Amino acid sequence: MLLATRHSACAAKVGATNQLKALIVGAPEELRAELRGLATRRQVARCAALRDRPARSLEHRMTVRALRSTAQRIQLLAAEAAGLRAELERLVAAIVPWLLELPGVGPISAAQVLVSWSYAGRLRSEAAFAALAGANPIPASSGQVTRHRLNRGGDGQLNRALHTIVVARLRDDPEARAYAARRRGEGKSTRDVRRCLKRAVARQLFKLLERLDRPGVQLANVW
Repeated sequence: MLLATRHSACAAKVGATNQLKALIVGAPEELRAELRGLATRRQVARCAALRDRPARSLEHRMTVRALRSTAQRIQLLAAEAAGLRAELERLVAAIVPWLLELPGVGPISAAQVLVSWSYAGRLRSEAAFAALAGANPIPASSGQVTRHRLNRGGDGQLNRALHTIVVARLRDDPEARAYAARRRGEGKSTRDVRRCLKRAVARQLFKLLERLDRPGVQLANVW
């Protein structure tokens, strides 16, 4: 429920931000000049602090009001999302603290993995977990070319969590970068390398989670 509520808040924040950008584009030139060149965060802060301007035209005054209302809504949604993220992190840390120690795994990704996995024994194998995540390879060969592609089905939120973990590992984890370089040396494309990494991460997470009720879980190297 917390994941779904946070996702809704984040989606609403994106929509409100787009609305604010559109309001700025259509605002009187004096207002546009005040906000031009500012980063989005600073535009939101500036708009949220706008004061009424009785001496200006009706269009100017109503635009100020619309900008202020929209910017304050963005700030409220951002605060709501941050509070839900903190609560999710607290819950994950209470249930599976070691999950947050894995490379690339943040509180949101960890919470989604935990929710999708649910409990030990629900899925018969790590291959079933990979299929649920849409990370199992699907044959896509043609002619003399033998290749695989990602499964586009399954749990989209879990697939997104795996994608986030893979992107973070490729950025920060030397072992993941070395693995990717090795696979590229074998002729794999960047997309194929990410597919392989998603499958490897799904395997690691499932094996660790299935041992959740056993003491002394070891964070084995997936590579």
